[in-house]
Amino acid sequence: MAALSPTPTPAPAPFLELSIIGTSDLHGRITTLPRLGGFLTLLRAARPVLLVDGGDMFQGTLESNGVEGEVVVAAYRALGYDAVAIGNHEFDYGPVGPAAVARAGEDAQGALRARAAQARGAFPFLSANLRDASTGALPAWDNVAATRLVERGGLKVGIIGLSTESTPRTTMAANFAGLAVAPLAEVIAAEATALRGRGAEVVVVTAHAGGKCGKLDASAPDDLDSCDQREEIFEVARALPAGAVDVIVGGHTHQGVAHRVNGIAIVQSFANGKAFGRVDLTWERAGKRVSAVKIFPPQSVEDDSYQGLQVVPEAAIEKLITPAVAAAAARRGEPLGVTLEGPLKRDYDAESALGNLIATLMLEAGADADIAITNGGGLRADLPAGPLTYGAVYDAQPFDNRFARLSMTGRQLRALVKRNLGSTGGILSLAGVTVEAVCAGGKLEVTLLRAAKGKKKKATPIADGDSLHILTSDFLATGGDDFGKADKAVIDEAGEPLREAVVARLRARGGTLRAAEWVTPPRMTLPGKRPVRCKN
Repeated sequence: MAALSPTPTPAPAPFLELSIIGTSDLHGRITTLPRLGGFLTLLRAARPVLLVDGGDMFQGTLESNGVEGEVVVAAYRALGYDAVAIGNHEFDYGPVGPAAVARAGEDAQGALRARAAQARGAFPFLSANLRDASTGALPAWDNVAATRLVERGGLKVGIIGLSTESTPRTTMAANFAGLAVAPLAEVIAAEATALRGRGAEVVVVTAHAGGKCGKLDASAPDDLDSCDQREEIFEVARALPAGAVDVIVGGHTHQGVAHRVNGIAIVQSFANGKAFGRVDLTWERAGKRVSAVKIFPPQSVEDDSYQGLQVVPEAAIEKLITPAVAAAAARRGEPLGVTLEGPLKRDYDAESALGNLIATLMLEAGADADIAITNGGGLRADLPAGPLTYGAVYDAQPFDNRFARLSMTGRQLRALVKRNLGSTGGILSLAGVTVEAVCAGGKLEVTLLRAAKGKKKKATPIADGDSLHILTSDFLATGGDDFGKADKAVIDEAGEPLREAVVARLRARGGTLRAAEWVTPPRMTLPGKRPVRCKN
């Protein structure tokens, strides 16, 4: 009997199609993840997939904050992530436990390190530019690295993770103590060279740094006319050597990008789990090169079909998140006895009804203060019309910031407001003071007026030498959003988050709130949109 010939091993296809899927800025919106899982199932059935996240995974909801992001990491493990970047808000929880900042003997990054350790064996937390301030080296934390090298369909893919250079001033300063960030472009260039030296044929960056484009047209990825060229990730891409990086997944700015800059495909898919980004690479095996790149606009996870196939939410992810959702449900639904006639909207760049309301409630809670200040970046959701619940306020103010009290002269406050009006950071919302700004002789001139109290009283100018008692948040008082560190600030770190004081004031007020009453008359009169630029 003749021996059977061995079955020949089929030759690999001459081309490999790889889909790079990117998410970012989930901010604890775990209820979106079962639907994301449904899309991933369809994608993986058709081709190899690389799945990465651009950071800011945990902070933002009762469901996630109540367990310091543990449920997010568990869901990401089940979804099959390959790597995640460390965002600025990954530092927000501070030490393990309810304290917002570390006390003596506690680890200021304990909660973040616990989440990284939880992901061990599934995916690493990456930040190639995070540094120990004393040594200049990457912090020696469990399951935290600069890069990762993986294989998909025989193709070796290097992944570089990055944190925005603004991290030190966009998280609680106390929780970033002892750390620093290195410039992104030079770190990427060095790590990309190292990865290719280790055999990487494609290099992907997942970065908590982003951009902003108005048009997301799959047919015109090279048209950058609608993009803000000053945004961090675009400047980084332009600074990189040709061919160093193939794809960048961005984050941080909560905007959409589906473009090519300096030969690099860049995708970014807004925030809060609403969408994902996708880049398809065609790898030519014989030539060992990327022969085609297709950039997709952000894909909403709310769609019921994808490329002609039905999207079925992943039951395993739904089951995994259910305990956290159920635990938060009772608190989320607590009525506050207030009804909103219409939505109270936030605005990162301009005066808003929500910003003014929060600042006013803060001032009411601190009766001995002259002025209250909060920041546009601290407001993360509009308050919806109808009966107001605790959950809605929590979504709007998810950060556990505490009250901080400090003194300023009129001159110092005027300089602070002037700097903020000329910046691209979040607007400062004020209570107890109104702002009149004009352009004079090519320069921005700012006048501060004590807010009028009662129908018959008028606003009065604040002189440079006036001493003012300011109520704000610990985030701002410690230098967040370029506020400037207030060395003599008294911070109530033992107290409840200032959000709870806002909730208490809303309960006490009751009744109906209307958006117009919080912006009419305006508290800021400006010569143009922020950032204000005066021309000679």
